[in-house]
Amino acid sequence: MKLQTQVPIVSSPHPIGYPSEILLLGSCFANHIGSKLAYYKFKTTLNPFGILFHPISIAHLVERALKDQKFQEEELFLHQEQWHSFEVHSELSRNSKEELLHTLNKQLELFQQKISSCTHLILTLGTAWGYEQKVNGKWVANCHKVPQKEFKKVLSSSSEVVNSLTALITNIRQINPEIALYFTISPVRHLKDGFVENQRSKAHLVAAVHQLLQAMPGQKLYYFPAYELMMDELRDYRFYETDMVHPNALAVDYIWEKFRGSCILNEALGTMETVSEVQKGLAHKAFNPASKQHQEFEKTLQLKIRDLTKCYPHIHF
Repeated sequence: MKLQTQVPIVSSPHPIGYPSEILLLGSCFANHIGSKLAYYKFKTTLNPFGILFHPISIAHLVERALKDQKFQEEELFLHQEQWHSFEVHSELSRNSKEELLHTLNKQLELFQQKISSCTHLILTLGTAWGYEQKVNGKWVANCHKVPQKEFKKVLSSSSEVVNSLTALITNIRQINPEIALYFTISPVRHLKDGFVENQRSKAHLVAAVHQLLQAMPGQKLYYFPAYELMMDELRDYRFYETDMVHPNALAVDYIWEKFRGSCILNEALGTMETVSEVQKGLAHKAFNPASKQHQEFEKTLQLKIRDLTKCYPHIHF
């Protein structure tokens, strides 16, 4: 008796290994995958400009980085006693204009470096709904609690999403032609937009990404079905947080296992297991630190760390 439908997943033709350099951009679900990769000590850079939900916002930042367009003072604004940029998440907001400007341009330098050197870029798209400033028609990545009357809410069509992603890929490939791009659609439900509106949004994103993949065969583009796994294999509210919007830890672990099985080299799995043993060992609190048994445990743990760092010098605990 089958009690669950299974989402077929095609393994990535360009899987991730420990020599890989991974840049993750996009919604809060990118943070979940990025945190898992970081836990296992892959070379990971996660959302240098904070969480970004819309593909146009991500594409704008990629274009800014590749054109070396530094952030300027006149682009920043003061609201509720903090300085903000409409192009980035509020986690980068600061108490002074000078501090924010320094932070943004430092992150821009990091972003430029990682786009140039990374082997894999994982893009997690959250929504096709976005906002434009009424006063100038400019797109914003985050409204920073500025009154909604200042913005026009827009649902990007699938063709507009395709255009923004095509521009993003074209720009990146100019400086990093061998990069592999992974696309996922965030399983987080944007119910503040409305139930029907959320489904329209996700449909536009799914249609756009698959149209892109069909139009660019053999271009190192890959789709991982995180959204479909949540909707079809985990179609039960017990896999959500209490807000009934975000996947809970169990759901994240389940989707991560699918990602690991389809997107990570088999040769890396043994190293991942050893890294996990070390992480758990470092987190262990000894009942009697002076005991002979604990001293042997510490010795074995340090040998594992030494062997790992010898093989992969980027690994630090």
